[in-house]
Amino acid sequence: MSTLDFLTLTELSEQIRRRCISPVEVTRLCLHRINEYDGILSSYSTVTGDRALKQASFAEEEINNGRWRGPLHGVPIALKDLISTKGVVTTAGMSLYKDHVPLFDATVVERLDRAGAVILGKLKTAEGALFNHHSSVVPPRNPWNTDYWSGVSSSGSGVATAAGLCFGTLGTDTAGSIRMPSSCCGLTGIKPTWGRVSRFGVFALADSLDCVGPMARSAADGAAILGVIAGTDPNDPTTLKTPVPNYLNQISEDIRGLRIGVDHAFATEGVNEEVAATLGETEATFRELGADVCEVTVPGLDHVSEAFLVLCSTEAAAAHKETYPEYASEYGNELSELIQKGRKTTESRVAESLQERNRFVDGLFKIFQQIDLLLTPTLPFPVPRLDSIDFKGMTIAEDNARSNRKDLYSATLRFTALFNFSRNPAISFPAGLSSSGMPTGMQLAGRHLDEGLLLRAVHAFQKSTGWHACHPVELCGPMPLWLRS
Repeated sequence: MSTLDFLTLTELSEQIRRRCISPVEVTRLCLHRINEYDGILSSYSTVTGDRALKQASFAEEEINNGRWRGPLHGVPIALKDLISTKGVVTTAGMSLYKDHVPLFDATVVERLDRAGAVILGKLKTAEGALFNHHSSVVPPRNPWNTDYWSGVSSSGSGVATAAGLCFGTLGTDTAGSIRMPSSCCGLTGIKPTWGRVSRFGVFALADSLDCVGPMARSAADGAAILGVIAGTDPNDPTTLKTPVPNYLNQISEDIRGLRIGVDHAFATEGVNEEVAATLGETEATFRELGADVCEVTVPGLDHVSEAFLVLCSTEAAAAHKETYPEYASEYGNELSELIQKGRKTTESRVAESLQERNRFVDGLFKIFQQIDLLLTPTLPFPVPRLDSIDFKGMTIAEDNARSNRKDLYSATLRFTALFNFSRNPAISFPAGLSSSGMPTGMQLAGRHLDEGLLLRAVHAFQKSTGWHACHPVELCGPMPLWLRS
């Protein structure tokens, strides 16, 4: 194992800027690790090695000539495989698009290119960015332990970053698809405010819920990536025109006096004891850092999940109207069922769901007048073993007791989908390890456009705790035993 493998993106960036490390050297290292480990981890759908080495060589030449573009210059990262990349196969995890080669770059790819980032390739996603991988796809495996779930739908992004196969990634999040794999793989994942990052050139699941955001090894890394990709875009009229702050420069500001709310009834009832204990420890850490942690009540949750599903299904039906039902045989059962549900939904149900969204947004707005951030777990259970999940029946066995099964959707989306529905920003960050040695993530949510405050709070937590600095290799020795075969 090289000493470079698990540097944070910002640590690597500084060494590249000072010309202590060559972008070509570190790109070759990543490609070597992909070749060595990804045969088992299966995180990449496409590796663009030659292209990445050309980008790295160009970045190195620029930096050597005194032109440093910023914290992503010469840094190898990768993209979820539903972000259009000119000349590179982009499948959205669907067999229907297995040979689809875009003729243009998504806006976020253009911005990464202008920042001098090195793109290693495309990372596997669940079919259509929903929940299950298409039957033709080998799902990514969690590098902490391949017997455990890696999260969805940005699972490839989570696995590659956690395994040292890149230094950061872009994922997308419609109901938690950045935050869930970040929690499962020990990463910091940011779902920005809806409209903060352009979705032009990004395959849609549900337009009014989808967000593009970073998955990284630290809050500082996430700040570096978000600062590059955020901002208004004439090609995406839904992007917000508010100026983008320098998140990275602001990240070390003090959090004393920050008001963090916790709804303990919501955050702990029916939640695994280990997760609830980690929540309590996280609260204690924030108090030690000078934050004011107080009790709040999250309003109007009774109909949120149902309204969310109405919007997600009808918008998915709209997104797939050119190919479904004409090519329905190419679709997996789960995505097909969601689209069919959306096609059958009445206009009145959509209107009621939009009204429910307005009520919920108003309720959250009132809460955020009393507090600055809201703390919850990311998932209500520790990372589950794969043999405890029935992906076809969409159920999960709590504590691996097959006689006690829960609906997989409602269990996994309990704390995450709320903030897609309301369009508030949220961040998942590592806060401990479960008894099985797997990462446990906590989540903070904030007011619209308060990504900077979320990043500051998590950065302070990470400076105090160091959970984000735990990696699979460190825990399992130079090479995990299950990777040696």
